[in-house]
Amino acid sequence: MTITASHPYAGRCAALLTQHGKERAVAPALGAALGLEVVRVDGYDTDRLGTFTREIPRAGSQRDAARTKARLGMDLAGQAMGLGSEGAFGPDPLFGSVAWNVEVLVWLDATLGIEVVAEVANADTNYRQGYVNSWAELQAFAQAAGFPEHGLVMARSPDAGVIAKGLANEESLARAFAIAMRETGRAWVETDMRAHVNPTRMRNIGRAADALAVKLASLCPACGTPGFGPVERIRGLPCADCGYPTGEACADIWRCVRCPREERRETPRRAADPACCDVCNP
Repeated sequence: MTITASHPYAGRCAALLTQHGKERAVAPALGAALGLEVVRVDGYDTDRLGTFTREIPRAGSQRDAARTKARLGMDLAGQAMGLGSEGAFGPDPLFGSVAWNVEVLVWLDATLGIEVVAEVANADTNYRQGYVNSWAELQAFAQAAGFPEHGLVMARSPDAGVIAKGLANEESLARAFAIAMRETGRAWVETDMRAHVNPTRMRNIGRAADALAVKLASLCPACGTPGFGPVERIRGLPCADCGYPTGEACADIWRCVRCPREERRETPRRAADPACCDVCNP
């Protein structure tokens, strides 16, 4: 994507509240696409909004947390624009058998009064957790998790007693494991999902930043506000054989985040594969 000097955000600054180095994934995408400078803000402990290791539960939704971070960053930096990042992990939404990572970026522009959200969800994650009863079991877990490039967390149990986070070498891992085994006879180990110790997660944050950059680069044809993009998918693409409407998309609705401008944009495909048709392939 090419920077255009005419973009509303070219040469401007936006605040990113993070204590886990997320600017490394976010700043390049927004800088290259928009000419926007992302200013790292670290004057607030974002763990107060929730931790992956459950000491502090997240209040509200994933988007709520990202929005709160954006507003805090803007206030601390004295910037009119900011963005917040929030990740979530769990089983995949379809079968529940694969680890899943959802990354959300919320963009706020107080001057224009707009919010733009980008979300990326996929199975590209090392997220895993469980009890281990021996050093051999722990080594197998660590290898599968991408240790030591990816950090680990050692605890006494899933719900209490975190011994150490950010374990990134065998010596510190062995010390934490010894403590857990001495106190409970087994150890709870999980991947550390904080971005600065999890390169795989950082990669997904970068993908979310790319998606946000694409959205912000799209200007409303009516008022020129960034963030003009698809908000609804219309299904009913006709079957190539019988013409019956299928569940495949035939158009998207694009809408401005500020003014009433809305457009229906047809998909490039004119017909659906009969394999997707309930009549041809019941």
